[in-house]
Amino acid sequence: MTISTDSTGPAARDAARAARGPISRADAQLTALILGFFGGMWFNWGQQGAPAGWSGPLLAASLLSFAVAVLGGVNTWRWRRELTTARDRAASRRYGIIVGLSYLVLFVGAIALGRADRPEYIAPWVAFVIGAHFWALIPVLRDRAVLIPLGAVVVAVAGAAVALHAANGVQPSAVTGPGAGLALLVVAVLELLRRRPAA
Repeated sequence: MTISTDSTGPAARDAARAARGPISRADAQLTALILGFFGGMWFNWGQQGAPAGWSGPLLAASLLSFAVAVLGGVNTWRWRRELTTARDRAASRRYGIIVGLSYLVLFVGAIALGRADRPEYIAPWVAFVIGAHFWALIPVLRDRAVLIPLGAVVVAVAGAAVALHAANGVQPSAVTGPGAGLALLVVAVLELLRRRPAA
């Protein structure tokens, strides 16, 4: 995923995107780094309240995610001259604003759930906000084919966690952890393997 240029109108933005060319392999590796890291964090969170026997597989999945993140980081440094994300200040600023607002909403909701004595819903709330924030980034990032389904899967995982908790008392973090972690890991691996520019 990479950031498009900021401009004054749709025509100018389209022309800027065309001038920037396809997504670079360095941008894909940076995406693998970010999603791999957070995928590992989700797998770790999933161990909270997980059924017996889940700890080993979740730990293995977490380590795999972190390994993908490390490889993505190494390749990002290796091909750093091809990065387009960090070189567009205006678009990077828009990206930062969207991510910052998303995390503000995330933390406010988490605090509210804690004060309402419903901490079990914090994990699905976080998953919902993270999934929705992928959609919010669509006007800024160019990987629509990644952002739309990834956001949908993570939001669906959040809904499933709430539904299963209400129906069967399943710990929500035991659903959101593996579900969101797997979604991020799969995309991270796909981005890690994207060595050539996308058309």
